[in-house]
Amino acid sequence: MAAQRQASSASQTPHISPAELSYLYTSLALPGNPIRPDGRSATQFRPLTAETDILPGTNGSARVGFADGTQAIVGVKAEVEKTSVSADALKLPQQTQEEYAGNNDGEGNQGSSSGHGSWVQMSIEIPGFRDDDALPVFLSEMMREPLVESVSSEGSGDVGEMAGGLKGRLVINKRWHWRLYIDVLLLSQPQSYPLPLLSLTTHLALLSTKLPKLKSQGEEDPFFDDDWDAAEYLYPRSTSTVSPTSAQQVRPPVTLLVVSVGENIIFDPDREEIAVADTVLAISITRDSDSDSLKLVSIRTIDPPSRLTQPGVPNSENVTTLGSTAAAEEAAILNPSTGEEEVPGVWKPRRGGVKRSTVARMVKLVLEKGGVGEEVLEGLEGVQVG
Repeated sequence: MAAQRQASSASQTPHISPAELSYLYTSLALPGNPIRPDGRSATQFRPLTAETDILPGTNGSARVGFADGTQAIVGVKAEVEKTSVSADALKLPQQTQEEYAGNNDGEGNQGSSSGHGSWVQMSIEIPGFRDDDALPVFLSEMMREPLVESVSSEGSGDVGEMAGGLKGRLVINKRWHWRLYIDVLLLSQPQSYPLPLLSLTTHLALLSTKLPKLKSQGEEDPFFDDDWDAAEYLYPRSTSTVSPTSAQQVRPPVTLLVVSVGENIIFDPDREEIAVADTVLAISITRDSDSDSLKLVSIRTIDPPSRLTQPGVPNSENVTTLGSTAAAEEAAILNPSTGEEEVPGVWKPRRGGVKRSTVARMVKLVLEKGGVGEEVLEGLEGVQVG
């Protein structure tokens, strides 16, 4: 039970008193202008440093460090693997079997031109956690799903899959494909929920990933160019700043952590802000290959740790203050964001779900033109790769 709580909660429950929790919540819930502990605005991210190509034995790598000292390193390795054909296809005649291998996109590892999600493996190592603990497994799957499921909005066909999906880019031919191993290492104990740091680092590592240039053609066994300088990027970089092609606009998805406190929406929360959040969402976005707009890939709710905190005791219920003037002056008010009666200045853990209007506002702030999502992706484009 403890492991399940640790995985579903946004972070371990911090050791903060109910009085401190109430103070933090009141400051962050101020209408229109939340006061954050570090002085940032509601949409401002923590400063960070980033670099790529730091691991010589990988196809791509990156390191990102936040100002609080938390750092992450991601290495991407690729190997050629033969595509297995399902048992149903083996029972068919040879000609039909080849067509089946090229067109079937079922559950197994068929030789589909659209690729398969199992071709991408991700592992996360966090100090103090085993590899099979709930938190690393939960984070790795949360980050892997948007990677393999992000596809072009053009619809079906080889072009659409190759334009937007990572698994479609791993197809060599009907009999061979690339298998990616993404290894994520958090170098220090996380000061807050590490999802944004790991997602940004993985994004940069995939942007710097190169694969050897293919010299064989058609259904031949793959043969590659030995010259590493001729290797091609997994996600091609834009060569023209005026009108880049749609294939050059495609980028790996980025997962942003967004919280709501009262009526305010806050991005890139730290440990204290997550501790009092009403709602915690992980929103994955990517660029639409057909337009300049952003596309929503997935939304995942994360159980906020505020539900596990201890409530404060109002003076009217405290045996040491019964009959006092302070207890008599207390009056419960209705919290508009939760619809519950609360005593001002007394911490009460959040209960219930999240309003649809709150989720809609979060998504709008991320996807709108000139919004937070575009600002993050433009900042990542500024990191020199190669």
